[in-house]
Amino acid sequence: MINDAPQVDVERLVGELQALAAISDCPEPPPAVTRVVFTETDLRARDYLRSLYEAAGLTVRVDPIGNTFARWHGSDPKASAVGTGSHCDAIPHAGMYDGTVGVLSGLEAIRALQASGYQPRRSIEVVMFTSEEPTRFGVGCTGSRLMSGAMSPADLAKLTDEADDDYDTVRRRAGFTGELSEVRLPGDYYDAFVELHIEQGPELEAGDLAIGAVTAIAAPAQANFTVTGEGGHAGAVLMPRRRDALVAAAEMIAAIDSIARASRSPDLVATVGKLEVHPGAVNSIPSKVTFSLDLRDIDGANRDAVLKQIEVETEQIATRREVQLEHRTLNADPPATSDPRIVDAVVQSATSLGQAHQKMISRAYHDSLFMARVAPMGMIFIPCRGGVSHRPDEYSSPEALAAGVQTLALTLAELAR
Repeated sequence: MINDAPQVDVERLVGELQALAAISDCPEPPPAVTRVVFTETDLRARDYLRSLYEAAGLTVRVDPIGNTFARWHGSDPKASAVGTGSHCDAIPHAGMYDGTVGVLSGLEAIRALQASGYQPRRSIEVVMFTSEEPTRFGVGCTGSRLMSGAMSPADLAKLTDEADDDYDTVRRRAGFTGELSEVRLPGDYYDAFVELHIEQGPELEAGDLAIGAVTAIAAPAQANFTVTGEGGHAGAVLMPRRRDALVAAAEMIAAIDSIARASRSPDLVATVGKLEVHPGAVNSIPSKVTFSLDLRDIDGANRDAVLKQIEVETEQIATRREVQLEHRTLNADPPATSDPRIVDAVVQSATSLGQAHQKMISRAYHDSLFMARVAPMGMIFIPCRGGVSHRPDEYSSPEALAAGVQTLALTLAELAR
């Protein structure tokens, strides 16, 4: 057991976060970061992380799509391991804390436990997941999806990027070989998995809290809508004759907002974040519009019911506006519930450290959403300034990082003993 708070070298951790942020394709300097999966920059970041793992005496292995595992061996090699970790890819023009905190804090937690003289019974393993962000292939969490069986190797291999290169070709070109069927983990590989992450929201900071013990992760249903009307000259087609695709789409988007606001679940959120208008000329009536939908809730049944309601009401708008509507659901992942044993371990660890904390849900989804299919899962949140994420001004203070690593270290020690 650990009797004292693990000693965290937060200066070293911040330095490693900064060094990783410097490995970037963003035209702006750090802390602005762009690091897309399977690029040369991504490979350099992986090499840097591997050098840190090996310096800490961890055993490193890499699977056929680049998921990287760094293991501190426990005294019982036959026992299922305890996992932690996150991702290091970053969307264009992002910040330096999203994902990377979970990867490097997992390493720092192990180093703190090593320094304390603690010896785990179960091995403790840091995972760096491939492609949590959907930047290149349009689907996020490809590493954990394949690892957990949430996506088949055949479906993953067929994903394509903007250059129309398929996933299998791109990962092999990056040096990751082997069969995709080898990525899936056996059911007894992990006894528990816990991910540390910045909150990406304002609750912890607003409550002056150091730690969030995540009880559930909301999951998105994502869909694309295409509205087809009839174009024409902006001056020559009178209003009664118009079949304006953009006006119809605007009414649909307003309806989506109204439906979401009226939902019985306070956790349901709906976002239309992408809109494309054709032909996009100031004096031409829009003939075709495509827009995206991101719909999330902790209550999966409610989310799916709301999605169905959106489909019905948008069809009604299309009929009334005399336009054609096509919609396609891209994915509808089920939400995940954290294991009570892991939530309790996080709460007890934070309490023993004197860290103010609360139980909360995650409205963003993470690789842990899919790891819940493999093992009992939990997450630890730390505050980020203003709740800002996916921006260069994303920031988590050294004090917040230290509290998170200490809580993670005690949690891992409890789960691994």
